[in-house]
Amino acid sequence: MATFEEGLLLGILIGEGHFGGDGKQPHITVRMHTRHASLFGTLLDLCPGSKLYGPYDHGGRSYYQWMVRGQVLRDHLVPRLDALPLQRIDEHVYDRYMDMKQRYSL
Repeated sequence: MATFEEGLLLGILIGEGHFGGDGKQPHITVRMHTRHASLFGTLLDLCPGSKLYGPYDHGGRSYYQWMVRGQVLRDHLVPRLDALPLQRIDEHVYDRYMDMKQRYSL
């Protein structure tokens, strides 16, 4: 992944990312309005094996949800995020990311 793409991915995750899980497996999700469809296409390209769900219409909102979990998260995205200066850039997001990693033994 080139420097620009790493920065784009990190920026999206800092601004819109959710770091959690379903109790059994961890996941990282991004939920945004359908007008960001081309950005979601870029996320799918940057993280092969990730999934895009939607569009959903709920409460007057129309949105997509991008999700990374399972082996793609463990083997592809976590090593990339670990190599980036997330803690230096946004400590709050770094803490949420580390909490997910600790809860799910990543």
